[in-house]
Amino acid sequence: MKRGKNSAPKRQSRLSAVSVLHYFRLVYRSVLLLLVGYWYISTRLSGATLSVRNAEKIPILAVVWAVFMVEMVMRFFPFRLESPGCQKQFRRNYEPTGRTDVKLHDNNAVVMVALVWIVFNGVIGALHMTGLLDDGILMLICLAYSVCDIICILFFCPFQTLFLKNRCCSSCRIYNWDYAMMFTPCFFMPGKYTWSLLAAAVILLLRWEITVWLFPERFSENTNQYLACANCTEKLCTHKTQLMSFQRGLKRYADRTAKRILRNYGSKAEVRKAPKQH
Repeated sequence: MKRGKNSAPKRQSRLSAVSVLHYFRLVYRSVLLLLVGYWYISTRLSGATLSVRNAEKIPILAVVWAVFMVEMVMRFFPFRLESPGCQKQFRRNYEPTGRTDVKLHDNNAVVMVALVWIVFNGVIGALHMTGLLDDGILMLICLAYSVCDIICILFFCPFQTLFLKNRCCSSCRIYNWDYAMMFTPCFFMPGKYTWSLLAAAVILLLRWEITVWLFPERFSENTNQYLACANCTEKLCTHKTQLMSFQRGLKRYADRTAKRILRNYGSKAEVRKAPKQH
């Protein structure tokens, strides 16, 4: 018996345009990390002194600066291919639900995330000031953060799981903290590239927090229909569900294989132990 057209919800099988953009960012950020890593290793092997001021003459770092500066400037304006998680701050994306009770994430959890990040990067800064880490390592840490940022969006986010407990990226309270967190190590590296990136990231963060304070209704799923699942353009939850299903399938296959190997091994062991008949 055939089902009617509307009898069951249609499963999202293809990646959304927003997800594709995230994968594209993951690729080029990873490439930038590898290129800067190659430059760092070759510089160290040559015995040259490495500092931000010397590094600013390297073309690849100018490319890194330009790429992330363009990303941050675009974040100041509405962009349909960006995640709803960062676009909810704009007035054009506020769709009132008719309810007035704004529900945001627990401020204690938000403060805890900030404290953990500051302490963690404070340790990195202390190691840099003692000379155990040079400017090149801090640059690589910034780029590693940028790759981890996309991994948090696409695959697994420890801040969501351990602290905020938010439903998805669309409802994330600290979505626009990403660049400020990414370029935190730049604080310890005075230079036109590093400090301009950090300044732009901090301005982006301040604008986000000021908007949260002035217009909290835009950030609440209870008051903004734009954040409802039905209006989501990202569909990363479907993508993550597919990934988790694939992971569970691999685990079941590995478990079955391990049991079969143990069973076969046990059978052979019993045969070897059996007394020989004459």
